[in-house]
Amino acid sequence: MNPKILVITPINHIKGVTETLSSIGELCILEDPNIEQLLSVVDEYDAIFTNPNKSKIYLDENIFKLSKNLKVICTASTGTNHIEREKLGKYSIDLLSLTEEREVINKISSTAEHALALTLGSLRNIHTSFKSVLQGEWNYEDYIGRQVNRLTVGVIGYGRLGEMYSHYMASIGAKVIVFDPYKQIDSNMVEEIESLESIFEMSDVISLHVHVSEETTGMINKQILDIAKDNLLLVNTSRGEIINEADLVEFLKQNPKSRVAVDVVAEEIIDRNKNLLIDFSKKSDRILITPHIGGMTLEAQEIAYNHAANMLASYFDRIISEY
Repeated sequence: MNPKILVITPINHIKGVTETLSSIGELCILEDPNIEQLLSVVDEYDAIFTNPNKSKIYLDENIFKLSKNLKVICTASTGTNHIEREKLGKYSIDLLSLTEEREVINKISSTAEHALALTLGSLRNIHTSFKSVLQGEWNYEDYIGRQVNRLTVGVIGYGRLGEMYSHYMASIGAKVIVFDPYKQIDSNMVEEIESLESIFEMSDVISLHVHVSEETTGMINKQILDIAKDNLLLVNTSRGEIINEADLVEFLKQNPKSRVAVDVVAEEIIDRNKNLLIDFSKKSDRILITPHIGGMTLEAQEIAYNHAANMLASYFDRIISEY
């Protein structure tokens, strides 16, 4: 058996990944294909190697039913909302991801660091003040910011990234409060809060660090935002679907001192062109959006992509040994 692997994410800049994947079998790299390009070749391949960042493609049943040889999708990510997971079994397609690879992902701090950067950048008006300099201005009055050690920072989700971010913020003087109903929090750096409503009521900054699921989809909505302070900074480096963006835009319109800093938006793979938050950001300087670059550091990519490639190699070693 000589597996054929289709790569639909850029990998040539990451040391070791191409070599590992090439050692498995025949390799084809389409760095940023559109859906038509993928559909024209996908039936030839045993495996797809992917990552949700930058991708135009949602891997769904329309692709699976044309993929007569596809045995496995391997994604170099913890999140899998770029894949229609519930339909994989119907087509006997396996899924490999980094979601439960704790020893590996604990080495990756890039997304938590990016949440910190978004927080500080927004609190100090970095992006808007720089824009004013390019326009020939040199005036601080419109860009007076906030001082972290006078603020309460609420963290929703105290998993790997939430804990890292919490400790970063506590280390520079913020009062950090955390809501996570699924974790027992044992840290003298943070205070545990019992409800989502309470954390919104108390916080100057809210940072989201939760997986997207049926339970968390739309959890940040009008009902919760109505409780928030009128000068809230909301940071999201998790997934866009956690926020009801229509409700968030309305909140921003009604609260001109509030801000948003995100690395993700709803349906960013399926249809970014109609995204409400991106559209509103064209009219408002109170929104900072980065293109899902949280985990995209050289170091994080080397760790994540190489481990995913090795997982795929082990997968085919196992299959071949069974023949």
